[in-house]
Amino acid sequence: MTAAHLQPTRQQVLPHIRPQQIPSLDNFVAGSNGELLTLLAHCAAGRETRPVYLWGSTGSGRSHLLAAVANLGGAVVLPGGEVRGDFTPPDGSLVVVDDVERLSPEAQIALFRCFNDQRPRNLRLLLSGDTAPLHLPCREDLRTRIGQALIYEVKPLTDSEKASALLYHAAQRGMKVEDHLIDYLLRHGRRDLPSLMAMLDALDQQSLEQKRPVTLPLLREIMQNT
Repeated sequence: MTAAHLQPTRQQVLPHIRPQQIPSLDNFVAGSNGELLTLLAHCAAGRETRPVYLWGSTGSGRSHLLAAVANLGGAVVLPGGEVRGDFTPPDGSLVVVDDVERLSPEAQIALFRCFNDQRPRNLRLLLSGDTAPLHLPCREDLRTRIGQALIYEVKPLTDSEKASALLYHAAQRGMKVEDHLIDYLLRHGRRDLPSLMAMLDALDQQSLEQKRPVTLPLLREIMQNT
């Protein structure tokens, strides 16, 4: 069946698909990160003023957490690759920078100034990167400052925790999913939770478009095509 044949069906079913959830601390699957979520709630409320640095691999959820805190704290997340060398946040603001490993040399100087101005200008810093501070590819003085922050690794979920999260996500979409289908997805799909949930969303959409039940053969077809 061609894309042209599928298009009218897709237009009919899309309104029934739930939109992406706005990142929040409540809809983050905590796993072993309960202490970190408590700390971030304090950061968002202004009760924790020390700089905080999160690190973890792609798909670990650190960007979700930064967006959640920014939403609560009245800030925006600045991707590291977009921070300018003349960046100067207002006094008393929450500064949230993701992917600090992507900061340009000029942006690294700007962030270093934020560390120096933190107390006199009442700044709060929440940063994240893909590795521990020791291995960040940035200037030594900034790496030292980041290394003196509160440092948390966003710990990966166990397979059991991922399975529980996927089943909950499926229930929120009104999907009836058998345990063996989740087991297959965990064994043969990408390991990070966002990719697993995206595959579950694709399964739901294809089930609606093709008017087929959510089954293992349908999941296999989707995984082979992607």
